[in-house]
Amino acid sequence: MVTTARAMVCLTLWFSVCQVRGFHIPPKMNKTIQELMNHYDVSAKLIFSGKPIFSKEALNGKMETKRVFLGGVLEAYEKIIGQMLKELPTPSPQTVTAAPSNNADTRLQGGEDVRVQLSYILKKVQELMKHHYQEQDMFLQRLQALKHIKMDDLIIQNKALFELPFLYAEASSLPDSMKMQMRRRRRRRQARRVKTSQRA
Repeated sequence: MVTTARAMVCLTLWFSVCQVRGFHIPPKMNKTIQELMNHYDVSAKLIFSGKPIFSKEALNGKMETKRVFLGGVLEAYEKIIGQMLKELPTPSPQTVTAAPSNNADTRLQGGEDVRVQLSYILKKVQELMKHHYQEQDMFLQRLQALKHIKMDDLIIQNKALFELPFLYAEASSLPDSMKMQMRRRRRRRQARRVKTSQRA
């Protein structure tokens, strides 16, 4: 529970970074995260231990690398929040139908509030993945599939040798292609600046 709660805190910190960079975070989402943090009440010493769950170094890299990394981060949060939902107590039929007259009912109501809040955060993460990170999600799935290749299989070894020339050529030409794309973007930006200055 402490690990998942720390993950929620990291999620808040990530969103804070996004706010500083000018991205919009719904006020309801921020408020919900704060309420969840208050509910789990993890020690500040554990949260700010200097060992973040997700390294921020990848955010200083190239845009393509950053998008792949953030796609993986969102996928991890989807699993973490899903696990947090599983850890919530499931109300029994008797408890649901009983009259709310004691502290147990109050705790149950609080647990149901947490379930609603976690479900809301999960929905926001999934919506972001669906609308902006589908390609990254598919890429990560393909990347994970590479780990399951049977390296000791003779047929796979020979098929890999057959495919190597094409893939090696692709890997060799990629850096040059990326440089060309960057140059084109710079030229486009410069052309836009020139047009803007001329209009002014």
